[in-house]
Amino acid sequence: MPDLVTPSCELTTGEIATLTRATLREGDPADRRIRNVAPLDTAGPSDISFLDNSKYLGELAGTRAGACLVGPRFTGAVPRGIAALETAHPYPAFVAVTRKLFPDALRPASLLATRGRAEAAQIHPTARLEAGVTVDPFAVIGPRAEIGSGTLIGPGAVIGPDVRIGRDCAVGANASVLCALIGDRVIIHPGARIGQDGFGYLPSAKGYQKIPQTRRVIIQDDVEIGANATIDRGASRDTVVGEGTKIDNLVQIGHNTSIGRHCVIVSQTGISGSVTIGDFVTMAGQVGVADHLNIGSGAVLGAKSGVMSNVPAKARWGGFPARPAREWLKGVAMVRKLVLRGDEGGGEEA
Repeated sequence: MPDLVTPSCELTTGEIATLTRATLREGDPADRRIRNVAPLDTAGPSDISFLDNSKYLGELAGTRAGACLVGPRFTGAVPRGIAALETAHPYPAFVAVTRKLFPDALRPASLLATRGRAEAAQIHPTARLEAGVTVDPFAVIGPRAEIGSGTLIGPGAVIGPDVRIGRDCAVGANASVLCALIGDRVIIHPGARIGQDGFGYLPSAKGYQKIPQTRRVIIQDDVEIGANATIDRGASRDTVVGEGTKIDNLVQIGHNTSIGRHCVIVSQTGISGSVTIGDFVTMAGQVGVADHLNIGSGAVLGAKSGVMSNVPAKARWGGFPARPAREWLKGVAMVRKLVLRGDEGGGEEA
């Protein structure tokens, strides 16, 4: 079976050393040609791999890779015959090589190799598309929508009325973008839902009255939104995602929420409405955030944290309910000690 992604170029080990500022081990060839990347256990003679963890020294000893990026303490462990490229940061160097070999993998392409507008796409006559927009079959673009050059609209995607999408973006298959302004170089993966109504109801004796959702979603430049993520439009103020933020698959972001720049929000995180999140915040998998809270810039929330109060800037919190990480870990340790003591007692219930 052919590779799904093929490299755009080849690199010599000397070129890789220059690219990554690595040092080629004395006596190792600078002209060996590298065409692909691979992990140590599957790499072949034209592949490059990396090692920055002693856990994988066994795989290094048996690898067939053509070259390996390694930290200084592991250079001597690289078998002769493999070009060793010593660097203080092997993994970032490996990423740099991967980006150079596979630039086309940095952004989705048309699934059907479409050029321009597919005949099967439905584009309203009042929509405005700049030159260089690609629209795959069965995509729907609504009235007065505006889309910038270099942007791809995938098959079955829906772009609603008055939506504006910037340049060099990608909207994946079957995604929907409604009531939204999208910046440049934004990637929206398949199945994502942007700009639908938020979860807003007024309880009464007769049931729940729907609260009109009247604002937008604003996605700033260089944001990436994972598959099947959902971002609700604002009710009383816009929902905002700041530039450079990366949102994983299956994340839910409620109405009126404001997310800062360069945040990382990992899969299955749920953020309630009217939350304010600062810059460079990290939320690990399955974090839950209650409504109307503030998460300070630089904060880190551990996996499965249940956040029910404001989090200070640069804090590290975890647990449920979430609290400072050290406090939470001490509590876990104390509970474990109590359980072990109970087991040692050996008592039985009457």
